Amino acid sequence: MSKEEPKELRRGWTTGACATAATKAAYQALLTGDFPDPVEITLPKGGTASFALTRHTLSGKSASAAIIKDAGDDPDVTHGALVSATVNLLPPGSGVVFRAGEGVGTVTRPGLPIPPGEPAINPVPRQMMRTAIDEVSQLNGGAGDVEITVSIEGGAELALKTMNPRLGILGGLSVLGTTGIVRPFSCAAWIASIHRGIDVARAVGLSHVVGATGASSEDAVKALYDLDETAFLDMGDFAGGLLKYLRSHPVDRLTLAGGFAKFTKLAQGALDLHSARSSVDFEFLQDLLRHENASEDLIEQAASANTAKEVLDTSLAAGIDLSGPLARRTKDAVRQILRDAPVDVEVLITDRQGKVLGETGFDR
Repeated sequence: MSKEEPKELRRGWTTGACATAATKAAYQALLTGDFPDPVEITLPKGGTASFALTRHTLSGKSASAAIIKDAGDDPDVTHGALVSATVNLLPPGSGVVFRAGEGVGTVTRPGLPIPPGEPAINPVPRQMMRTAIDEVSQLNGGAGDVEITVSIEGGAELALKTMNPRLGILGGLSVLGTTGIVRPFSCAAWIASIHRGIDVARAVGLSHVVGATGASSEDAVKALYDLDETAFLDMGDFAGGLLKYLRSHPVDRLTLAGGFAKFTKLAQGALDLHSARSSVDFEFLQDLLRHENASEDLIEQAASANTAKEVLDTSLAAGIDLSGPLARRTKDAVRQILRDAPVDVEVLITDRQGKVLGETGFDR
């Protein structure tokens, strides 16, 4: 009997996309008196998505809309959760202000993309909501000065199943998403798709492929190289699935691109970079600092850091950039995983905006 192909999984929508749709519907109701249903939003990477409203209310200078999150076939803790946004009009010049409603956490520790004291609404969802406010303002003559309060029903309880408490995000969940789309998580299906991608790249004669942990790191590589779309392997967190297959199915050149925290784990030897299955070893980062002749105070601070990003930021403030040294350590770890495979590797450390922070280059 032939081996069954992994089933293609249904994609879903991020909490950020749901919150954006609710925000757009509520603000449009404030300006026009009517809620669009379904409501259409613009996705960060282009394209649109439509969402049906579950409930909505309008009263004076305040409007609320809610959407049930559909995470597709991804085992997301927020699948089926009610994501709502309440939009209040503010005085001219106030801009867009974000608030954490029921079930949305507040950042209390450094090292995250949002500073302490702010609601745990990540940068891309914030920009998505600002874009939605701008779109509605331009069409309906609004000023765009609003307060947006995002809530997730039952979010405080759901957050206990996530990394949020350990990261110092208290009171609820984070509003996440860099593309608006949830890619369903299945180890077998995802790794199989990586293998198929390598097979296709080899079959069409490509000599250079790319493994990126996410959309922003992939964009960084696209800015450097004019490569065929087939060269971009959807590695995600499955570095091991990519590198082990390349041992016996080599390609001449491999560019690996990812963020500081994920590549810290890869440099440690982790093959699965997902937060639930590997973690940053802060002793490893302390060792990296020692090799860069950091002060003992800085090395001690790293031991009690909240995230790898906090170690990077603190080191940069002290005049030490760990991105280059980490890229070199990561390349050494990758060579060990590849063993004797004839693959020339370069490593790029990128930030959340796709800027290259550190790189190794190829050997030849």
